[in-house]
Amino acid sequence: MKRLILTSLAAALVGLSAAAAADDLSIGFADPLSSLDPQLNNHAGDRSVDLHFWDLLVENKWNKLQPGLALSWKPLDNTTWEFKLRPDVKWQDGQPFTAEDVIFSYTRARDVPGSVATFAGYLRTIESMQAPDPLTLVIKTKIPNPDLPLNLASVHIVSKHVGEKSSTEDYNSGKAVIGTGPYKFVSYTPGDRVIMARNDGYWGEKQVWDKVNYRYINNAAARTAALLAGDVDVIDKVSVSDLDKLKKSPGVTVFPYDGLRVMLLQPSFNPAPNPYITDNAGKPLPKNPLLDVRVRQALSIAINRPAIVDRILQDAATVANQWMPKDTFGYNPDIRDIAYDAKRAKALLAEAGYPEGFNLTMHVPNDRYPQGPETAQAVAQFWTRIGVKTKVEVMPWAVYSSRARKNEYAVSMLAWGNGTGEASYALVNVLATVAPDKGLGASNWGHYSNPKVDQALAQATAEFDTAKREAILRTSAQVVSDDVGVIPLYHYKNIWAARKGLKVTPMTSDRTAAQMVSKADAQ
Repeated sequence: MKRLILTSLAAALVGLSAAAAADDLSIGFADPLSSLDPQLNNHAGDRSVDLHFWDLLVENKWNKLQPGLALSWKPLDNTTWEFKLRPDVKWQDGQPFTAEDVIFSYTRARDVPGSVATFAGYLRTIESMQAPDPLTLVIKTKIPNPDLPLNLASVHIVSKHVGEKSSTEDYNSGKAVIGTGPYKFVSYTPGDRVIMARNDGYWGEKQVWDKVNYRYINNAAARTAALLAGDVDVIDKVSVSDLDKLKKSPGVTVFPYDGLRVMLLQPSFNPAPNPYITDNAGKPLPKNPLLDVRVRQALSIAINRPAIVDRILQDAATVANQWMPKDTFGYNPDIRDIAYDAKRAKALLAEAGYPEGFNLTMHVPNDRYPQGPETAQAVAQFWTRIGVKTKVEVMPWAVYSSRARKNEYAVSMLAWGNGTGEASYALVNVLATVAPDKGLGASNWGHYSNPKVDQALAQATAEFDTAKREAILRTSAQVVSDDVGVIPLYHYKNIWAARKGLKVTPMTSDRTAAQMVSKADAQ
């Protein structure tokens, strides 16, 4: 009898252990994490992690604005907005959330020391902020800004009482990671993983998972292997070369969704000689040939985009002719697909004074964009065929991004997320004339500058009429297309894979978070 009782107890303990494990989740994610400071860098990996610990004033889910820490918002006049905040929200240390936390957050996020991808662009129109009472926030803007709530849906809120005495190092140590979000900080191992536990005091919907192991696995094949081995439950940014294998695996489900992220090439508009642009003898050219629109047009039409999507992306992307994908706000349906025409490209180079072409080096990160290096190599081959003899240099994101930001390269690669779901996001960050003091051009690595684009951004920012605003954005897309300010290649599809029994449903753009994963039998 005693042995039976002990055996029954052991079985019960095993059952409890299995139940606990069933409520734990392990995610293998691709985008590197620079910091746990949610206001340091506007990087994809950082923002995915931020979603677990921190909340937003306004949520932008499924390209639709929804209440977050603000229950409601409305314009009082063209330059004044009122936000009514959610009551009874507490920080994870028990302190109440108030409007003063929002004011502190937006003030801090404009200028975090050490930032290489600032959030200032989202906050550029804010002139002043006031808190008439703890649950009311009034924001005055410098100019009319109908997109203010959408802009604020990208800047996480940190607490004033912790944040005003904390540095980025305090966030990275976990000391300052005291949020209002659905998960609590447990540990962070840089370059490896973040461990978090469910916040049972969360104001929103109770989370499915007791514990989340958020693992950084930058190699796509390694992520796939980890999923197939059962080391992780979910992976993101599934490699196209692994798609067929995962689809055929009986223990795995693949979840593909059309995405917003566009792969762009950014030519440098620096007029000074560039060591990565030389004549055929290897000597730096006295003038940057990329300043000539005919050269940029030649480079663009020399690329066979359908071939790249078919052979390299294996249909895990769609061909792009502008930075926004179809059926989004600001997409211009009148812009034609960019036809592959090597003969015309050679003629344009000759017209521009480069009948024999020149040498060029393109730079790309090797640990950031799915199929990025492979895409760059294909583009290099297409360009070489028209006389622009191109080689590709790959390097870690940490090195690449700091040099790209300084406009050191001849051509850089950027996979821009279009995370707000509308065209002005890229206008502010990628296409506007670089002006850090105004929060403009943070990711405009080629330092593209066009007065018509800047004017369109200013007009769109101040236009409250939705139809008129979209018309302005569509015009800006045509201007950039005609000027070849950037060279669009394709829009990624967002592809996740999970073990059987789980379901992945995107929340916003291509972020990856535990909140997206549910138990399939609970649907």
